[in-house]
Amino acid sequence: MSKINNSLPALYSRLWVMICGAGLFVLSSCGTTRNYVYLKNIEKDTTISGLVSKDFESKIQPGDQLSIVVTSLSSAEDEQFNKAAAVSLTPSMSGFAVYPDGSVLLHRLGKVQAAGLTRRELQNKLQKDLLGYMKEPIVNVGYLNHKVTVIGAVGKPQVLPMPEEQLNIFEVLVNSGDIKPEGIKDKVMVVREEGNAKKVRHLNLEDKAIFNDQWYYLKPNDIVYVKPDYSKEDKELKRTRTQSTIAMATGAASFLLIVIDRLT
Repeated sequence: MSKINNSLPALYSRLWVMICGAGLFVLSSCGTTRNYVYLKNIEKDTTISGLVSKDFESKIQPGDQLSIVVTSLSSAEDEQFNKAAAVSLTPSMSGFAVYPDGSVLLHRLGKVQAAGLTRRELQNKLQKDLLGYMKEPIVNVGYLNHKVTVIGAVGKPQVLPMPEEQLNIFEVLVNSGDIKPEGIKDKVMVVREEGNAKKVRHLNLEDKAIFNDQWYYLKPNDIVYVKPDYSKEDKELKRTRTQSTIAMATGAASFLLIVIDRLT
């Protein structure tokens, strides 16, 4: 009995060392993964110069589907014009189709050449042409078939409508539920079709230089892919499992100490 009593202090010491070591391990493993953050190199108030121009205006092309809405002081004519949205190019979309010859077919005006014009130029042209039929017409033109596709580690992968010329990368990501915690913000891939080629560019959203990048503003039919950091997910899973195992072992060791203490 005296031998057992003599060996208890050593056993206590070993168990306490194990418990303390396990606790330290759990605490030290809490900060091992990298956190991705936007614009992390902007640490204080500053001014960024040389920004990319947002004044880009795309040209209407054959195959485009346009929203053309007219308002004027001639309500009856407005109604006739706006409900005459032509047969769409796809069953899911109603609007004014730009035909292969570049024209759109409009109420009162008949065939109007649209291809090669910007939205603003077409608006101005239609407002002038409609003066003979309406009082003070105001025309709004938008794209119905322009879109950006967002996939990968975002809250809401989607095909995002793009009725105007361009959206910046942050607007697109916010509208798609933002990048998930496991998403890699310094290598966001953008795929752009130009002619018969596809160009690929990786954008670093952690760097303020993104505001000077020509690809900061996305163009119609761009694809945005946010890559997930699977290694981060694996590390998190392994760490969680390790912490659970160590917590169970520490609990068992503590219970054993209590039992031994009660028996002596």
